[in-house]
Amino acid sequence: MKLTMGSSRKRKWITAGVTASLLVAGSLAIYAAFLTNKINQTLDHIAAPETSTISSINVNAQPLSKEIAMVQKPLTFLLTAVDEREGSEGSLNTDVMMLARVDPQTHQGTVVSIPRDLEIEAQKSGLDDSHKANYFYAYYYNKDKTTALRETKQLYSRVYDIPIDYMAVINFDGFRKLIDQFGGMKVNVDMDMRYEDESDGTNIHLNKGEQLLNGKQVLDFIRYRKSNLGTAESSDTVRNQREQFVLNGLLDKLTSLNGITAWSGVLDIIGSSIKTDIPADELRTMTKSYRELKPATVQYIHFEGEWESPYLVVKEQDLNEALHALRGQNALSIDSQVRTD
Repeated sequence: MKLTMGSSRKRKWITAGVTASLLVAGSLAIYAAFLTNKINQTLDHIAAPETSTISSINVNAQPLSKEIAMVQKPLTFLLTAVDEREGSEGSLNTDVMMLARVDPQTHQGTVVSIPRDLEIEAQKSGLDDSHKANYFYAYYYNKDKTTALRETKQLYSRVYDIPIDYMAVINFDGFRKLIDQFGGMKVNVDMDMRYEDESDGTNIHLNKGEQLLNGKQVLDFIRYRKSNLGTAESSDTVRNQREQFVLNGLLDKLTSLNGITAWSGVLDIIGSSIKTDIPADELRTMTKSYRELKPATVQYIHFEGEWESPYLVVKEQDLNEALHALRGQNALSIDSQVRTD
C-alpha cells in the first residue's frame, strides 16, 4: 500500500511532535534531578555537622525522625543576622534577632523581635558582667565556633524560659544577595536616612517614600539607627518593625519562587550565607513538610522601650505578653532575665 504525500507529511509531524515531547520530558527530568541534588547539597552545607550534639532545652522533646512528627509539632527558632563585612571588626554581633514560633496545627506563626540593646544580667547569663542581647553569639563563637549555635540557643532558652528548637544565622552580605536575586523589594521608607562611616564602608542615603530598593538599600533600611548627616535618628524598636516588614516580604518572595534558574541562584546564596544547628535529615523533612509548616497568618511583635544608657528598658507586661504568645498553648512560668522597668 502506498502512502500519499499527505499521510507521509502527517507521520513526520507526529514523529517530530513525539520527539519534541520526549526531549521536553527528558529535560524536565534532568532539571528536576539537578535541582534535587542542589537542594541536598545546600541542606548538607548549612546543616549542623553530623558529629554535633544537638539538643533543645526542652528535655521532654522527642527526636523528630518521621515527617508526620515534624508536621504536628510546633517549632521555635532563634533567627539572627550578623555583620561580617570587611571593616566591621569581625564583631559577629547579632544585630538582628528574632524568636519565631510556627504551629502547623493552627497554621499560625509568631515572630518576636529582640532589641539588640536589651540587657542580659550577669547572674542569668553566667558571665562576669551584664551584656547587651546581641553580644552572646560572638562571645560563644570566639570561644568555640563549632558549639556557638548550640550555646547561644541554650542561653536564650534560659533567658526567656522558652524551649528553642533551633537557631539560624545569616550574614548580611547573603541577605543583600537574596534581595538582589529577587530583583529588589518595594519598600515604603518611613523617613529620610543619611549615615556614613568610612571605617566599615557604610553609606546610607535613602529618601522617604515608597520605592524599589536593591539589596544594599534594603539592608540600609533595616539597619539605620543614627545619623551624622542631619536626618532624624531612629530607635531600636522602629528598626525591629522594619526587620519584621522585610522578613515578611522575603518570605512572600520565597513562596512565590518558580523555575529552576531562580531556585538555583537562591540555593547558591543560601548555601554560602546561612548556618543552622538543624541536622540535615531534619532540614529535608522540613522541606518536604513545607506546606504544612507554612503559617497562614503571622503575628509580629516588637517592644517599645525607654533608653537608659547603655540599655533599652522594656515594660514587664509587654515582655510577658510577647513570651506568652511565643509559648502558644503551653504557657509556662515566666523567668525572664531581661531588665524591665
